[in-house]
Amino acid sequence: MKPLLLAAALLMACSIAAAADSASSEPPTPAAAQAGAAFVIDIQAPDDIKELLTRHMELQRYRELTDLSDDELERLLRLADQDARKLIGTLGYFAPVISMERQPASASTPWPVVKIIVAPGEATRVRQVTFHFTGAIATDAAATAQREQIQANWSLRAGNRFTQTAWDAAKLKTLRQLTTQRFPAGRISASLADIDPEAAQAHLEITLDSGPAYRTGGLVVEGLSRYDAELVQRLARLTPGADYSQAELVAAQQRLTDSGYFDSAFITIDSSASVSADAAPVLVKLREARLQKLVLGLGASTDSGARLSAEHTHHKLPGIDWLAVSKLKLQRDDSSLGSELTSPPDTDNWRWATSVLLQDQLLGTQDVTSVQLRGGRNQRSLRIDRNLYLQYDWSDTLDAGSPQRVIAQSISANYAFAVRYYDNLPFPSSGWGWGAEAGGGTTLGGQAQPYARLLTRWQGFLPLGTAAPDPGEGQATLNSAGRLSMRASAGAIIAKDGISLPSTQLFRAGGDNSVRGYGLNDIGVTQADGSVEGGRYLATGSVEWQRPIRINGVASDWESTVFLDAGAVANQPSDLTLQVGVGIGARWNSPVGPLQIDLAYGVDAERFRLHMNLGFTF
Repeated sequence: MKPLLLAAALLMACSIAAAADSASSEPPTPAAAQAGAAFVIDIQAPDDIKELLTRHMELQRYRELTDLSDDELERLLRLADQDARKLIGTLGYFAPVISMERQPASASTPWPVVKIIVAPGEATRVRQVTFHFTGAIATDAAATAQREQIQANWSLRAGNRFTQTAWDAAKLKTLRQLTTQRFPAGRISASLADIDPEAAQAHLEITLDSGPAYRTGGLVVEGLSRYDAELVQRLARLTPGADYSQAELVAAQQRLTDSGYFDSAFITIDSSASVSADAAPVLVKLREARLQKLVLGLGASTDSGARLSAEHTHHKLPGIDWLAVSKLKLQRDDSSLGSELTSPPDTDNWRWATSVLLQDQLLGTQDVTSVQLRGGRNQRSLRIDRNLYLQYDWSDTLDAGSPQRVIAQSISANYAFAVRYYDNLPFPSSGWGWGAEAGGGTTLGGQAQPYARLLTRWQGFLPLGTAAPDPGEGQATLNSAGRLSMRASAGAIIAKDGISLPSTQLFRAGGDNSVRGYGLNDIGVTQADGSVEGGRYLATGSVEWQRPIRINGVASDWESTVFLDAGAVANQPSDLTLQVGVGIGARWNSPVGPLQIDLAYGVDAERFRLHMNLGFTF
């Protein structure tokens, strides 16, 4: 329970700190401002105007000048009227009624008081927005959709309240939409906000000069010493002659940094006047990663206790130039030693890979020692991963209630893929992911028996309600209903009865990312002696309601959750009996990924269990 109490303490501390910060950010009151002041400013106006004037009026700078003469103070008050009107205009009030009174010091107020009373009048609203396009975007038929999208996405629409902040933000957003697709040299050549103070209306006009349409040329790479430009081209996967897209450059930049070969990558297009827009060079600046890297880790989980890990990476193994990653993990219930070799990608981004994994696991009541050898090809992208491989499995299983060891081995051919369409990783709030594995093979040793293994999994996030724009401000209201997080998995092994498969090929459930309220791999097929073994069929499901935790009315990085999990493992589909877990929890969008803290009750186990997990994977 200590981690849960710690999380609660952190939540309380965040709330207190936020409240204190909010209190300290309040505009100073006249009483608070009196110490050492030549005069005190008392502003009587709506809250947004009062805060703006308190923070930004030039008059505030002279409050402590005790040698001010009466004439000088009168001059400052006249300037203050002009200054206040300019500031209030940024909020959309262009015809305010402002009165300023100077009250002398008295027994109750030993400092002179400058009282500023503001009646802002009617807020100015946008009457009309007019767009003008010049450059290639104005005549290029291929740019019709982009022109329409720019106008459709304009944020300061007719009927919205005009403010300087909203006007600046709308122009910035529009410029980004222009320059991120086909027109990197685009600019706002003219903009006008024509204000009619008497009618409280604003007529907006903006002219976008796109310049020429750009197409990507060849890569110009800087920063290489260990690798060649061909590797960069295969990792970046940018097609010469394609329309310029900032999103494509960012994705290529991400692929380079994710490859492990480079610590940093920065990609831009050369849009200078001296180059041809039809084949603009793509500038790639790289910083190579160290040839070798060793990472030591120390951690803990509620499923397997303390964990010590070491990972060694060699980015260019001598002789074959493959990437080599070796990992050692020492944990109470799951220790392993493994190594994987991966080739550089080919022109289609496929890589050869081979791996070996030695593992000692406590799976329910069984102690399983296993060896896994794998070789094949894989292709990874932002949305889709594919994997084709041959796999050899060997396992030595010893049940806690039996002195007899069970040794089994198999070889199989497998295909696996995963599709991800999330809005924001690693903190998704909507979208879905789906993965599937299909394999077929045969057991080895004794009498060989064929079998097939199928597994599919799905995860989705569904926002509850929508963030609707406020008709008066043009701002989106924050959705406080939260979202539903759902996941499901199903697996099946098709084979004759009595076949002896390695324990690592069978299915189990339970744990942080399966059925909470149960230990890791605790859900399986219960034998007559009470021991638990893996089974041939698997079904799990989970639904979780996640809601933002608000501090002073503002959504924080914390969320509260209520969830229901269920799962079953059996050797026959008709024997699948769901075991249920329910509970509550908290989520924190930490700098290193989402932190999950859950307190779950296993209905069938009749006990509470604390679960903690860091990171998001699918």
